[in-house]
Amino acid sequence: MNIGFVGLGRMGMGMARNLMKAGHQLTVFNRTREKVEPLRGDGARVAHSSAEAARHADAVFTMLADDLALEEMVLGEDGIAAGLAPAAAHISSSTISTRCARRLAEEHRKRKQVMISAPVFGRPDAAEAKKLLVVAAGDEDQLDRFRSLFDQIGRLAFIAGPEPWQANALKLCGNFMIASMLETFGEAFTVLRKSRIEPQVFLEVMKELFGSPVYAAYGAAIANSKFEPPGFALKLGLKDVREALRLGEEAGAPMPFASIMRDHFISALANGQENLDWSSIALVSARAAGLQAG
Repeated sequence: MNIGFVGLGRMGMGMARNLMKAGHQLTVFNRTREKVEPLRGDGARVAHSSAEAARHADAVFTMLADDLALEEMVLGEDGIAAGLAPAAAHISSSTISTRCARRLAEEHRKRKQVMISAPVFGRPDAAEAKKLLVVAAGDEDQLDRFRSLFDQIGRLAFIAGPEPWQANALKLCGNFMIASMLETFGEAFTVLRKSRIEPQVFLEVMKELFGSPVYAAYGAAIANSKFEPPGFALKLGLKDVREALRLGEEAGAPMPFASIMRDHFISALANGQENLDWSSIALVSARAAGLQAG
């Protein structure tokens, strides 16, 4: 297929490379121009706008930070919606609000274009290794049409429902669960440090108890106070928890612990952690207990 790819941060770069390895011709665009150069060297075409990246594509992926960045790249004068052909697809892998997903889906529908939401779970190393979990939603026939692409960027794909926004709802709730795990790790490690118990011992027990690579990876980051470079910046974690709260309000479902998480993320930002990994939320509990970082 001819594939467009917009957004070549650490996640997008790994995904784009795996699509190229699968034999697709990629046309790429990124607002920071130097980020496209490694893919140019691998044979990708480089576009001068997101519209150009979409113009001859069967599908164009987006992997951007938030609603604002995505809407600019899709709905702007030189955006994806302006360049995408009828029946071609926009596959949004960004973690965005359900409101944004609905707005984009409606705009694509008016233009007779396809909208699929396909956010992913995983850090940059998982994106490079093709080990992402893909959660997709959209028209069943279109999901079947592009299913091979999900298999080429991840190890497993799930279908959330027939409406694109449903995949974004699932992703936001999933990120809320991960954020909650980071908070509980932070509190537990703080108690253990004050009790003069080696956090690594606790981590090994938890890895056996939960058997999860997420627990293993984030637990190690917190136990070793290794929050740089960020796989997922803390400021984006706050964005996702806020969107989870809005989703809960929209659904009429209270999320009291999400409110606590939001306040702890705000505290972390107030202490200069916005560009640390979101696992550094553990420092909020450590500070409250009078412990210094590390």
